[in-house]
Amino acid sequence: MARPRYEQPTPAELQVLKILWDRGGPASVRDVLDVVNREADPPRAYTTVMSLLNVMTEKGLVRRTPQGRAFLYEPAAPREQTLRSMLGETLERIYNGSARLLIAHLLDQSRPSADELDQIRSLLDDYQARDAEGGAGCRRSRPKSRG
Repeated sequence: MARPRYEQPTPAELQVLKILWDRGGPASVRDVLDVVNREADPPRAYTTVMSLLNVMTEKGLVRRTPQGRAFLYEPAAPREQTLRSMLGETLERIYNGSARLLIAHLLDQSRPSADELDQIRSLLDDYQARDAEGGAGCRRSRPKSRG
């Protein structure tokens, strides 16, 4: 039976995307392998990372350009766009579009500190104010200091 194809990256693909985003420029299979193997136990083989990058290219997660006999890889989309898409899919597929359920589970799992809760409240206040003004969506902003 064939593996189902998902638009969203698998955990291994997300690890590679994070490496490429952090790098900020094209990378070879060897470049990615070196970073992967700093954390992998046992170490990954060159062919494993190469196969993963080939699948990611087919899925449209990365672009590759030839350089001599090899390829250089870079993310097809910026980090924010990919993460937003992943969260949107999770929200719809798992939580049936309920932001309340998503946030409730997120808070239970992450156990935020009092400071983080204050920052979350500030983000909610900012979001509510923008929504009342007809603003679109949640923009990334620095949490306001309370006190």
